[in-house]
This record gives sequence, structure tokens and C-alpha cells, in this order.
Amino acid sequence: MPAPDLQARQARAAVAALFLTNGAVFFNVVPRYPQIKAELDVGNAVFGGAVAGMPIGALLAGLLAGAAVRRFRSSRVAAFGIVLMTVVTVAVPFVPNWVAFWGVLFVLGALDAVVDVAQNAHGLRVQRIYRRSIVNSLHGVWSVGAVLGGLMGSAAAGLHLPLAVHLTISGALFSAVALTAYRFLLPGSDDTERAAAAPEGGRSLPGTSTRERWRALAGPAMRTVILLGVVAACGALVEDAGASWGALFLSGDLGADAATAGLAVVVFQTAMTAGRLTGDRAVDRFGQRTVARAGGLLAAAGMGAALAVPTVPAALAGFALAGLGVATLVPAAMHTADELPGLPHGTGLTVVSWLLRGGFLVSPLLVGAVADLAGLRVGLLSVVLAGVITIALSRTLANRTA
Repeated sequence: MPAPDLQARQARAAVAALFLTNGAVFFNVVPRYPQIKAELDVGNAVFGGAVAGMPIGALLAGLLAGAAVRRFRSSRVAAFGIVLMTVVTVAVPFVPNWVAFWGVLFVLGALDAVVDVAQNAHGLRVQRIYRRSIVNSLHGVWSVGAVLGGLMGSAAAGLHLPLAVHLTISGALFSAVALTAYRFLLPGSDDTERAAAAPEGGRSLPGTSTRERWRALAGPAMRTVILLGVVAACGALVEDAGASWGALFLSGDLGADAATAGLAVVVFQTAMTAGRLTGDRAVDRFGQRTVARAGGLLAAAGMGAALAVPTVPAALAGFALAGLGVATLVPAAMHTADELPGLPHGTGLTVVSWLLRGGFLVSPLLVGAVADLAGLRVGLLSVVLAGVITIALSRTLANRTA
């Protein structure tokens, strides 16, 4: 297999920079939530309702992402969308009430949903040139960006840097990174590499007309996309469990101190990041289906054992195994959806991304409701269920990335 040329290597670095920046922009804001809540002078329920503006905006705008990518190209949508995200974050310090804060997060979520599809579409385009998996490492870089943004936000809060100054500095920095990266992204149509790789010059299917090809494959293709969306939503459910409920489970059910309880999200994110940064080699060697099945088994068995033997070390190990198990799940679902024949370019990726975000919205409601009825230990059985569903639906994944 020939080595990628200079343009491909530059494009990979550029799209990785976009993933890093996308992860860092919003996570600069998260550590300042206590200050924002205090300045808005609202209770937990109202503040939680305001924060829900982001996933709601993402759900409503997410289905427009495919059309935006087809109209303006993934490179432009991803790079300039990140610039718009940084501009929106600068409005956060000036919101007069929680309704305005909800509106800012709504717009931020809408932009993030569109940028997410665009950067994944461009990353998959670069992957076609490499003819081997690289998209897992891109998602790993996003996780690194999220950690970087969180550290920046925490440092700014610790230094008592005014929120407006902090977000203006971070916005200018990440806008500059995105605009610089744009210069090195792949030129031309997003279908260029797919058309070159197709045996007859494109992804079109046999038939006498576009309408007949659409009727022949749109139904089965859309059913497959929905199943892939369920797979991605399972990954979202496990991610939310680690982020939202890990510390609460350790501190409440297991009696851990605050410092120890906070390690739940740390070990989860660390394991997930490591899995994503090393997942491409595993996918290239064993295939996406095999890795997804093994990951689902790892997540279900790890968390199941942790809940069966509820101790702090077992819980931390369970969250680490769950993070490692679902590390490659979302990238695999996105890759398969983007390669499905019979759908307009970007449609499969858009639907999977939309269902993924639906998983992030539904997951805390589901786990919280079960926890209120039967306890958080029972609520976290959702992670085990997500692992089992992943094993069952892994057959929908394309086993090869090239």
C-alpha cells in the first residue's frame, strides 16, 4: 500500500486540529458553570433546564447538517462553523437571565451538531485516501481537546479571570487554529475520493434511473442507518453514565470521598481516549464488527461485575472497562453510515449523528428515572444493556474500513 502523499498528511493534521478545537471550545465554558449559575441567581432545576438548551438545539438542527455539507462542503462547514461557535461562546458572559442563557446554548448546540457531521465527513474523506482506519484517532484527539478545554476553563476560574476575557481569549485562539487548518483541508467535492475508488467511477447503483435506484435501496439503507444510530446511541448512553453518574454512584452508594468519587469520570475518559488513539490498529487488524462485539462484551461484563460486587476498586475498574469498550463504537457507526449506497451524500452520517445526540438527551432521563425508583445501582444496569445491544447489532457495521 503506497504511503499517503504530503497533501493527505497535511489534511489529516488539519482535520485533527478541527476535532481538537471542537472539543476544546465548549469545555472551556463548562468549568465556569458554578459562576454562571451564581450570577444568574437560579436554582439547580432552572439551571439544568437552561443547560438542556444545548442538546435540544443539536437535535433540532442536526438533521440539517447533511444539506449544509452538500451545499457548502465539509471543509467549509467544519472550519467556519467552529469560528461561529467561538463567537457564540463570547455571548455567554452577557446573558441577562436563564432564558437568554438557554438561547445561547441552543445556538451553540445547533452549530456543534452541524460541525460534528462536517468534521467527521471530512475525516472519513481523508480516511479513504489512507485506505486504513484513522477516524478513531480523530475522536481520540477530540477527547484530548475536551480535556484541554476543561483545564483552560478550570485555570481561568482559579485565577479569577473575568469570564468575558477568558472566553474572548479562547475564542480568538481556537478561531485562528480552525482558519489555519482550513487552508490544508482537502479541496474539491466531498465525493471525490469515493468516486475515484468506485469500480465504475462513483457510488451510484445499477438501474435505469436515479429514481429507481433510490426506490430500490432507500428503504433498506434507511433501516440500516437507524440500526447504526441505535448502536451509536448505546455508545452515548455509556458515555453519559461515566460522565453524569460515576461520581454520584461512588459517593452515594459506595461512600467514597469527593476526591475518590471524581476519579470515576477520569478513569472512564482516560480509558476511552486511550481506546480511540489505539483503536485504528485494532480495527484494521480485526475489523469493526469484531472490535465492536468485543467492546460491547467488555462494557457489559466490566460494569456488570462492578455492580455485582459494589466496591470502589471494582466500580473504577468497571467504568474504565466501559470506556475502553465503547471507544470505537461511534466512529464505526458513522463510517458505515457514510459508506452506505443508495443515500444522498451526508444523509447516513447526519441521521446517525442525530440519533447519537438523542441518546445523550434520553440517557440521563432514563437512568435518573430508574435510579429514583430502584436506586442508582439498578439504573447503571443500562450500561450492561447497552453492551448487550451493541453485541446484537454489531452485524450492521462494515467490517473493513477501506
